[in-house]
Amino acid sequence: MKVTDLRIAPVRMPLDRPIGNATATIHEISCLAIFLDTDEGLTGENLIFTIRPEQLPLLAAMVEVLRPAVVGLRPDQTEAIWADAWKRINFIGFAGVSIMGISAIDGALWDLRGRAAGLPVSKLIGRARDRVATYASGGLWINQTIDELVAQAEAFVAAGHRAMKLRLAGDAAFDLPRVAAVRRAVGEDIGLMVDANQCLSAKAAIALGRRLEEHGIAWFEEPVAAHDLEGSAAVAAALDMPIASGENEYTRYGFKRMAETGAADIWMPDLQRVGGPSEFVRVAALAAAHDIPVSSHLFPEMSVQVMACLPTATLVEHVDWFAPLYREKLEVRHGYIEVCDAPGWGMTLDATALRRFAV
Repeated sequence: MKVTDLRIAPVRMPLDRPIGNATATIHEISCLAIFLDTDEGLTGENLIFTIRPEQLPLLAAMVEVLRPAVVGLRPDQTEAIWADAWKRINFIGFAGVSIMGISAIDGALWDLRGRAAGLPVSKLIGRARDRVATYASGGLWINQTIDELVAQAEAFVAAGHRAMKLRLAGDAAFDLPRVAAVRRAVGEDIGLMVDANQCLSAKAAIALGRRLEEHGIAWFEEPVAAHDLEGSAAVAAALDMPIASGENEYTRYGFKRMAETGAADIWMPDLQRVGGPSEFVRVAALAAAHDIPVSSHLFPEMSVQVMACLPTATLVEHVDWFAPLYREKLEVRHGYIEVCDAPGWGMTLDATALRRFAV
């Protein structure tokens, strides 16, 4: 079997209501669907996205640049294809959109391999568990009132979530009453994480973090700029609660620097920024060598298949942003997502939905 064509489909899905964190207000979800066709009639699928719709053409162009790395090769040549793509991005750099292009193709290849073998991606990699714990991340935004936060937090618990994440604005007078209200609403048994989305200095993060700790916070995410690994390490050293970071890191080399600096207690690789499933697994091996817990960032429909294989896997981030594009739906039961046994990702992009939201 050989890959005969690479196709892309850009889509934009408006949100019912804008969502906001400390760095952005998001009005729509902009995605690029990727398809790898073969000479035996099978097609592999993947999805990458951006919060800024004007960046979609850039993602599409990057994927097209890498077309020669995959067309004409066998789906089982994932390592060779990844290595060739790595060489092809040498001049433009080993982070950012170039890695997103590799991730797009790598994820579609793993789906295709699974479909050809009749196995889910998790069983191709080596499944360690049949369900993975998850947390609700599709709410608790800074542009919601306290009453809205409380209602949504209670709804998350009612839907089966045993943990959830609240966004911070970086202002103690604004943030602390909101954290306290959500904690009271859900009780002490529900995991509560907070995310500053890189909006603080190390000094400010330490000051705010010390006041957050009294609310039993499970982790403090991206307290400082993602590139400031030394600052993140200083926050991690000063606070008792774990620091989580990594969604903005690219490949094993970014996470190697995180390990060397002690920048985070919990790593959060993102499938499209880390380099696809192939590189996600390599990063997970590095995390295991340092006994560092791993929590996936976004893409729960696919991330659960990879997280089911990792030695130090903790929580899959659950958002419903991409749900309208899939035929199947993820279900949360008692805080867990069951790992699907259908071939590939176990999730199929809906052609009707792709046409509906097509750019």
